[in-house]
This record gives sequence, C-alpha cells and structure tokens, in this order.
Amino acid sequence: MESDSNETSSAAPPNPGGVFFDGRSNRRRIVALKLSDALEIREGGEQLARWAFHDIRRADSPSGLLRLSCLTAPSLARLEIRDAALIAELIARCDTLEADLPNRKGVAAIVGWSVAAAVSIVLVVLFGVPLAAERLTPLVPDSFERRIGDVAEAQVKVLFDGEPCSNAAGQAAFAKLVGKLRESAGFDNSVQSGVLATPVPNAFALPGGKVFLFDGLLEKAENPDEIAGVLAHELGHLRHRDSMRELIHNGGTSFLIGLLFGDVTGSGALIFASRSLVTSSYSRDAETKADTFAIETMHKLGRPAKPMGELMFRVTGKEGGKGFSLISSHPLTEDRLARMDKADAGNKPNGQPLLSSAEWQALKGICGSGKGKV
Repeated sequence: MESDSNETSSAAPPNPGGVFFDGRSNRRRIVALKLSDALEIREGGEQLARWAFHDIRRADSPSGLLRLSCLTAPSLARLEIRDAALIAELIARCDTLEADLPNRKGVAAIVGWSVAAAVSIVLVVLFGVPLAAERLTPLVPDSFERRIGDVAEAQVKVLFDGEPCSNAAGQAAFAKLVGKLRESAGFDNSVQSGVLATPVPNAFALPGGKVFLFDGLLEKAENPDEIAGVLAHELGHLRHRDSMRELIHNGGTSFLIGLLFGDVTGSGALIFASRSLVTSSYSRDAETKADTFAIETMHKLGRPAKPMGELMFRVTGKEGGKGFSLISSHPLTEDRLARMDKADAGNKPNGQPLLSSAEWQALKGICGSGKGKV
C-alpha cells in the first residue's frame, strides 16, 4: 500500500492492494492503492482511476472480501480488497460507504415487495375471503348446495369411520326429538339428520340441510335437553347457511373453481378431506347467532337452554385459561353457559319433557347392538 508519507513508503514494501475491474472490459488487474485525499488505483506506476472517498460505495461481497464501486466510475467497475488493515483504513475514510448502494436498494425493494405481498395475503384472508364468502353464499343454488352436502356426508363417514346407528327404538326416539325441534324452529321435512357411531364428542351441520350427531357426544349427555339444545344450535347454523359460508371461506379458490364448473366431486371434494367442517369452530358471530337460535327454539318448546351449555362445558372444560376471550374466534364455553343460564332465568321453562325416560334410554343406546347402516 502506498500512503501519504514518502517515508512510510520507503519503509514498507509495496502492497498489491486489490483486484480491479475497470467496467469497460473483463480484464482482471492486480493493482496498488494509494490513500491520499482520494483513493488512487495504480497498475505498474500508471494511475488507472481516482475515486473520491465520498463517492465510494460498498457492493455485495462474500465474507473476508470488501468489494467497492464508485458513483463516478462506469457502473460495472469494481475494486476487490482482502487486506484487513487496508479494509479498515478505507472504511474509516469512506463515511458514505453504505449510502445509495444500488444492490442494497434492490434487496430493499425485494424485501419491501415481499412484505407488501405477505400483508396483502393476510388482508385477503382476514377481510377479502370472508367478504367474498358473505356475498357468495346467498347466490349458491339450493340444488348445488345439496350436492355439496351429499359429498360432504360421504367424506365425513369415511374420515370418521362412522356408520349410521340404526337401533329401531333409538331411531324412533331420535326422530321424535328432531321432529319437535324442526317444528319449533320452522323447518320442513327436507332436513336430514342421523347419529353416527364414532367416539368424537361432536355434532355438526352440513350444506344442503344435514345435521349429524356423533355417538361420542350422546354418551356424555345426561338428559334429552342437552342433546336437544345442541341439535337446535346446529339447526341455527343451517338456518343461517353457516356451513356453506364456512366452506367458501376455507375452500377459497378450489371451491370457487368447483362452483364455476359445477365440480363437487373433484377439486371441491378435496376440501372435505380436511376435517374443518366438523372439527373447526365457526366465527364468534356465527356461534353467537346459532346459540340465540337454540335458546329461542328450546324456549318455544318450554324447555331450558342451559343444559346445552352444561354439555358443552362438560366436553371442553373451562376455556378462559386457554386464551383471551377478546381475541378468541368463538365465544368461550363458560360465557355461553352463563348466557344460557341468564336467558332461562328470564323465561322459566314449563313445557313437557321432550322424551320419556324409556325413550331417552333408547336414544342413548341407538348405536348399541342394532348399529348398522340404514
């Protein structure tokens, strides 16, 4: 390295300094560097370039190598330096080394666009898809929704290995219970329902007017009002077409393509391969509306709504310690139970039991020895 002092130059042997590409050819030049009031790049005593320190910028480079460019040099001109002492001295003199670097701008632009794309996706998921689902649901023809429901029913039975329970006495009790709920809720005979032999404690509604109860939930129930409330809740989801809306929401593009081409056995059927329609919760608003529907339906029958909340609490336990109510996607079970208790207090139930003791026992045993396909 040549320095400002002639005395220093004579005391130390010349340092090659670095490798220089002038930006006009692909020739690789081994050069010596002189640091005066600017960076002088020399080859064999000839000055090839003179770069002002405030015009020098860092270019992308691997570890252990400092690659430099200059704002006043050809755009492809580069200087590569490996000597640690020389690198340190140059960094100290170039106070704008990191500024206005084209490479950095490119990286920043890529990062910026990536972040913008990620934010756009999040916004679409949080706001765009739900809005599309809300707008599209009323436009889905009933005939198409029934076809969707048929495919969904087949998928659910395969996924949960659930055969319809067909004990005759249990079936009669279940039909009686559903009939009373259907009449109270204002549904016609087109609503289809059944009990599936699977240990999962759940009940769910499918597009096209289908409501199913899993035997796992029936085993945990202690009285007919608990099951009646749950079924009324699912009828509420049917009334508001929540399962169809959730399907569009979760299925996204795949469902929309199926809707466009009438494909409910190809891409649309894949949506049901996940268990979202059975195991995932609806939105807080949808669950609250379904609860309201269940409360009103049970009260019309002169029966309490609180048993439904007690059954849910028995299944899920207290949820308050598992997350914050304000950010939860659905109401906490204990909050729902409290709401039903309060609703019952303002409307004392005085109706006859929905099932007799014998009928209740028959319903509890619907998936017993008589289990099989109907």
